[in-house]
Amino acid sequence: MAIQQFPLKLTGRRMIAPTVAHLSFVRDDGQPLDFIPGQFIQVHFHYADGTATKRSYSLATIHDRAIGPGEAVEIAVSYVPGGAATALFEGLDIGDHVQASGPFGRFCLMPQDSNRRYLLVGTGTGVTPYRAMLPLLEKAIAERGVEVVLLFGARTPAELLYGDDFRAFADRHPQFRFVPCFSRELPADPHPDVRHGYVQQFLGEFAPSPDDDIAYLCGNPDMVDATFEALKAAGLPVPRIRREKYVSSK
Repeated sequence: MAIQQFPLKLTGRRMIAPTVAHLSFVRDDGQPLDFIPGQFIQVHFHYADGTATKRSYSLATIHDRAIGPGEAVEIAVSYVPGGAATALFEGLDIGDHVQASGPFGRFCLMPQDSNRRYLLVGTGTGVTPYRAMLPLLEKAIAERGVEVVLLFGARTPAELLYGDDFRAFADRHPQFRFVPCFSRELPADPHPDVRHGYVQQFLGEFAPSPDDDIAYLCGNPDMVDATFEALKAAGLPVPRIRREKYVSSK
């Protein structure tokens, strides 16, 4: 059965890093585009030779209620030199349309979770699901007393996507720690939770526990694979390690 597609109209665009755009869209067929935080949409388009293709983008919108018709959803798009999807998005003007399908995926916080702590690990645009999860994490902190650690890898402070959102959330919630890990350049006045290196280097600092933790891994495949192996070595059972890989594709 063919996947049902629908039109998305571009309503906003801003650069949130030198090569990452934050794009807002409205579903333009009168239907809502509601989603569970952690899910993604697929954008459908054609290569220059007419071959059909698609790309997947996690939804970044922070929402604590159902999204209704005419309400915008947000994604983060990495611009890759020579990339076909990059050409598509760079060529869009406000009011232009793309075709999409979804939402899809199970990279979500599960209602039956009874863990004491979430370990969230991300790199690049892989942090977008965690931004969308903030209201659900706030609820889990209030209702279940969970702790949350977000280890987020970026090369430089300019590439720390949605860092202000996460730092503000951490400031309001002592049970939430935001740990940016910069591989190349540190901020001028780093927060005490800032680290210099790659996210997988600092997992041990938080003592992953097979009894207490559920881990989410989202971002570049090398990070996801390395962190998955480190968590397995720490004793976490595979069902408690939830993964999504982001592949930069032309």
